Amino acid sequence: MRKLSIILTAVAVSSILWAALALAQPAPSTPVPTDTRKQTTLGKYCNSMEAYLMWRAKPKEVVILDVRTPEEYSFVGHPEMALNVPVQLFSGNFDAEKKTYGMAANPDFVAQVAKHIDKNATVLVMCRSGQRAAVAVNLLAQAGYANAYNIVDSFEGDMVSDPESVYNNKRMKNGWKNYGLPWTYSLDPKLVWTK
Repeated sequence: MRKLSIILTAVAVSSILWAALALAQPAPSTPVPTDTRKQTTLGKYCNSMEAYLMWRAKPKEVVILDVRTPEEYSFVGHPEMALNVPVQLFSGNFDAEKKTYGMAANPDFVAQVAKHIDKNATVLVMCRSGQRAAVAVNLLAQAGYANAYNIVDSFEGDMVSDPESVYNNKRMKNGWKNYGLPWTYSLDPKLVWTK
């Protein structure tokens, strides 16, 4: 009987320790990105997996902010819990030199974020691959958000650079979607961007 009691106590204690570890907010360990377009004035970085774990540990204190266009948020998908406030908007103008459609700054970005997110919150910012997220973090930092992180691999991740791979020049390297973290196409009226 005493052995059973010791075993049950050990199981209970280890269960409590595992639960405490699971609930503790992990400290991100993502280094400063080598791509200077992903660097921010605050110098706070995480990858998608770290962002998800931070949010899961403290969902009332940590906000995942998706700064892609509403078109990307809707048609490419988004993290289930992500608030969408675009830092740039689709302009519809094709840039033949860059071979891409242009974007225009959202002049109301910071004011729109402030309607939803307190300046004391931990804000984890994502875009497609981390570059617009850096722009957004810098704007938020200027407005007094001191705890904003760039999710450096963001939603779609970085491109594969391997001519031998069928995924060459495709965003399959890392990122929220590629890690299999919870995402959806469904739109929650409380999380979508409106003018």
